[in-house]
Amino acid sequence: MKVRTVGSVCSGIEAASVAWKDNNYKFNWFSEIADFPSQVLKIKYPEIPNLGDMTKIPKLIKSRKVEDCDLICGGTPCQAFSVAGWKKGLKDDRGNLTLKFVDIIEMNDLIREKKNKNRTIIFWENVEGVLIDKTNAFGCLVSSLAGFEDVIQQKKWSNAGVIKGPKRNVAWRVLDAKYFGVPQQRRRLYLLAGGKDFCPENVLFEKSLKNKVYHKMTKPLKFEKDEHKFEVFREYTDCLYAAYGTKWNGNAAAYNGSLYVVQDSKIRRLSPIECERLMGFPDDYTNINGASFTKRYQAIGNSWAVPVIKWIGERLEKVDTNKSIFQNGNRILEDCTNKYKDGEFICLDNQIDDGLNINWSEIPDNIQESNLENIISTDAPQNIYISPVGCNGILRRKNEKNVNMNQRLEIVMKNISAQMSFEEIEKISRRQKRATSNL
Repeated sequence: MKVRTVGSVCSGIEAASVAWKDNNYKFNWFSEIADFPSQVLKIKYPEIPNLGDMTKIPKLIKSRKVEDCDLICGGTPCQAFSVAGWKKGLKDDRGNLTLKFVDIIEMNDLIREKKNKNRTIIFWENVEGVLIDKTNAFGCLVSSLAGFEDVIQQKKWSNAGVIKGPKRNVAWRVLDAKYFGVPQQRRRLYLLAGGKDFCPENVLFEKSLKNKVYHKMTKPLKFEKDEHKFEVFREYTDCLYAAYGTKWNGNAAAYNGSLYVVQDSKIRRLSPIECERLMGFPDDYTNINGASFTKRYQAIGNSWAVPVIKWIGERLEKVDTNKSIFQNGNRILEDCTNKYKDGEFICLDNQIDDGLNINWSEIPDNIQESNLENIISTDAPQNIYISPVGCNGILRRKNEKNVNMNQRLEIVMKNISAQMSFEEIEKISRRQKRATSNL
């Protein structure tokens, strides 16, 4: 089945539209409720309607007020499956939106069936924490999509797998964006599903060379660019998070240095443009009229890594999805296959010596190298530089919490904090005395 029309749920700033711009796809509609991303969509894609609340989409499809689509993609809110969302899973209303996503698929399929069209192809992205969610939200999702009456119960789902259900076939794989051409360690779960005549594992998994080993190239931590001297503290950044604009000085990245840059002996955060590059977006993609840095950081951090989505889209176009790459009768494959009602599910682990020459790990066969030097801008705005007082505060919190800090980062921050004026030192001292006296 060739994809030609797409519907997007929880669209954000539309990484899918950027990633699939060369795929000749027509996006029929978006669905986004947040103000700033909605403004971005209106400016970037004025001809595509934003339907807003995703819970209303099934009725809109049923009444033919919006078109059915060949493919529906979405990344339903991940907060319910992350530490930041306290892992409430399906007890969190945001987690239940994942099951609302299934309702959209079902209605889209119902209309397509009346038109003698194939079942919807489904693309879904989320944090890998959903695989260990205590409410088994992932099990609810994949069981619903596959068409099982009962939910498959797993305490921990594997990082890759396949389900052959009575209604649909489903496959998933965790992939890390740092192997796709952006210097960001961003592990995410990618799920693909379709009808019984669609083999999603052929798209997400790869026929590989036997015993292929990946050797990571060493990236320079110091470099010069346009007569400016730079230093970074790691070869890749940590995962860019949505709160980077407001909580940059209290996160783990504040201590490992992965989201800091030293430019000409001064230290700063990454700029919005650098964050756009870190996610694979064009420069100034979110720089619309009236956009604050905070809103841009949040929208970028909540989005998808464009190169990974592009890779999946390219494989969806090129790979034969009619016959599964898994061959029946393989002993190792049979060992990890579980019969379930009128279907089966296969949980695959990176540690399994598959003997099938199939890659389902977080590392693709053809790795795209990346370098932080490529994303660094030489004209960063002054308001993202960290003052001597700011460096002193980070060091103080580091000592109070007794957490480890990148040794080189600590040296740099100490050197900068030593530049505080006498008045600033006195002010901090008085504040600390007041805090002590109040204990």
